[in-house]
Amino acid sequence: MLDKIDTGARKLLVVETFAEWSCLLNNLTQTGWRIVNTSLNHAAGKECDVGVIHLLDSHLQQQEMLKRVIRQSGGEWIAVIDQDVKDKTAMRSFISEWFFDFYTLPFDFQRMQAALGRAYGMSRLRNLTRHFALKEDHEFLGSSAQAKTLRKLVTRCATTDSPVLIRGESGTGKELVARALHWKSRRANKPFVAVNCGAIPEQLIQSEMFGHEKGAFTGAHQRKIGRIEAANGGTLFLDEIGDLPLELQANMLRFLQEMQIERVGSTQPIQVDVRVVAATHIDLEAAIVEGGFREDLYYRLNVLEIQTAPLRDRHADIPILAQHFAQLYAGEVGRKPRPFSEASIKAMLQHGWPGNVRELANRVRRGMVLAEGRTIEPSDLGLAAAQERVKVAERLENYILRAEKQALQDALTLNPDNMCRVAETLGISRPTLYRMLHRHQII
Repeated sequence: MLDKIDTGARKLLVVETFAEWSCLLNNLTQTGWRIVNTSLNHAAGKECDVGVIHLLDSHLQQQEMLKRVIRQSGGEWIAVIDQDVKDKTAMRSFISEWFFDFYTLPFDFQRMQAALGRAYGMSRLRNLTRHFALKEDHEFLGSSAQAKTLRKLVTRCATTDSPVLIRGESGTGKELVARALHWKSRRANKPFVAVNCGAIPEQLIQSEMFGHEKGAFTGAHQRKIGRIEAANGGTLFLDEIGDLPLELQANMLRFLQEMQIERVGSTQPIQVDVRVVAATHIDLEAAIVEGGFREDLYYRLNVLEIQTAPLRDRHADIPILAQHFAQLYAGEVGRKPRPFSEASIKAMLQHGWPGNVRELANRVRRGMVLAEGRTIEPSDLGLAAAQERVKVAERLENYILRAEKQALQDALTLNPDNMCRVAETLGISRPTLYRMLHRHQII
C-alpha cells in the first residue's frame, strides 16, 4: 500500500539547477524530500527515488551521459523545460523516451509537488516489484511454489559433496542450478568447470576430460590438463550427460568410484577432489533400456536429484522474469526499460513457452528493441500471431459445437420418439447421445 510507505527517506536528485530553484527546494525539504544537488558531470552512479533535471537544448549533445545517469539512478525522472522547448521535435522525442513526466516553467510549488508525488509513487512500485523478485536468492527469480521449492532444495543439496543429477527441459536453468550449488557450497572459492558433453567431438572427449601427456598421440606437443583435473577442489558440471559416449561412460564411472584419473598416454593415477553435478533433458531411464546409457553410472550420478520446472508451469514467475530481463538488456539496447502492457502480460501468460526461460529472455530482448510506444506490446514480443491462433482455435471449437447441436436436432427431427435410432443415425452410443443432449440443453 503506497499510503503506508515511509516517505521520510524520499531521495530527490536535482541536476543542473539555477537560482530560481532555491525556494522550491527549501519547500520540498520541509515536506520530507532529501535533496541531492549536483551537475550532470557528477550525477553518474547516484541513486534516487526521483530525479529532476532542467533540460536544455545543449543536453541533446550529452544524451549518452544523461541516459547512463537515468539508468543507474533506479528512479523515475522529470524534465523541467522552458516554454519554447515543447515545439522542438528532438527534445519531445527524447523526453517521451526517457522521462516519466515533464514540467514547464515557471515554477508552481503545488504543481511541482504533485508531479514529484506521481513519479515517486511509480518509482516505489517498480522498486518494490524488483525487490520482491530479488529478495530471496538472486539465482532463481520468482514467487511460484516451484521457484520457492527449488531455492530450498538447492540450499539443502549444496551443503553435501554427494553427486547431483539436475533434470529438466532445455532452457529451464539447469546450469544456473549447478552454479548455485557451487556458490552455496564450501567449494565456492574453488574452480567451477562446466563441460557440455554433447559439444566436444567424440575423438577428443577422452583427452578433454582426462588430459594427456606430451607425445600421447599425433599433435600432443605438450602436456594438457583435463577438465576433471582443472576442477580439482571445486565442482565439475557435466551438462547433457546423456550425450556422453558409451566408452567414456566406463571411464567416468571409474573416476566417480575411485576419485582418480589417468591422463591419456600415462599409467600414473592422479587423485582428485571434485564434486560432480550432472544435467540432462532426456529420459535417462529410457536410454538405459535402449542401451545408450550405463545403469551403474546412472546410479552413481543420481544420488541427489533436482527437477527444474518448465516455464509454462510457473505462470506467477513470468511477469517477474520479464521485468528482470527488461532491466538486464536496457543498457544493451540503449533505452530506458519500458513496462509491459496489459495485453503483453496476457499474451505471455497464454503462450506455451516451448523454449522456457531462454525463449522469454530472447523475446523480451526483441521487445526492448522494437517497442515504439511507452509500453511493450504483444507484437513487439512476437506474440501477436500466437494470440490470433488462440482466437481462431476458440472460434473453431464454437463451430464444432454448433455443428454438433445441429446434427442432434436433425436426427431428433427424423426419429422424434426413438433414441436408439437417433444414436444409430449419428453413429454414437446411447450414453454418449444423452451426454450430448444434456450438454446442449436439448433435454
